[in-house]
Amino acid sequence: MRKSVRVSAPLTVITGYYSLLVGISWSLLALFPDLHPYMPIGGVAEMLGDGPEEFEIVRSIGGSVQEQVYILKLAIAVTGGMLLMAPVSWMYFITTPIRKVDRSFAQTMMILPVIVAGIAMIVQDSLALAFSLAGVVAAVRFRFSLAEPAHTLYIFCAIAIGLGAGVSALGIATVISMGFVYGTLILWTLDYGARLNSPFFSFLTSRDHQDDDL
Repeated sequence: MRKSVRVSAPLTVITGYYSLLVGISWSLLALFPDLHPYMPIGGVAEMLGDGPEEFEIVRSIGGSVQEQVYILKLAIAVTGGMLLMAPVSWMYFITTPIRKVDRSFAQTMMILPVIVAGIAMIVQDSLALAFSLAGVVAAVRFRFSLAEPAHTLYIFCAIAIGLGAGVSALGIATVISMGFVYGTLILWTLDYGARLNSPFFSFLTSRDHQDDDL
């Protein structure tokens, strides 16, 4: 079965999944306006408007209503990060031969946005915590090698989604997730880079079929 035919099913499921997530989010905000402070949606204007004079050196989290909002936002952020990472993991299963699927890597992809979102919320607006985290990370030696170079893209996508969720910008995380999924799906369907003997690529690379036989 051709990929152009097989892509219809995942395309429908993925598009329906994103539509469902967006629809549920907008419905909740429309029906319950009081949930807006707890929803980590937006944050772009705040990030663009922050300057050095607005950066807090140390931020303490005390036992108050603000702490409850912080905890709920963190819970929603990590949940949103995992929900947005799910279609990305589906693309890994779709584009990877079944014998090369790494279960450990697939599980790492799903959990990584949770960790990154938590770290982003911990160090957000706190220079002291940011430097402390950098020192801890520098003291730890990571020995993890990826089986395929393409796996690096999934790791970066997971980090980007986690950062977007952690800085209260799930909208940006949604765009990153959708861009990665649809872009990967299109390239996989077209077998991009697999056939260089087409007229376009022959003209683009200025070589003919005989060059591939040398």
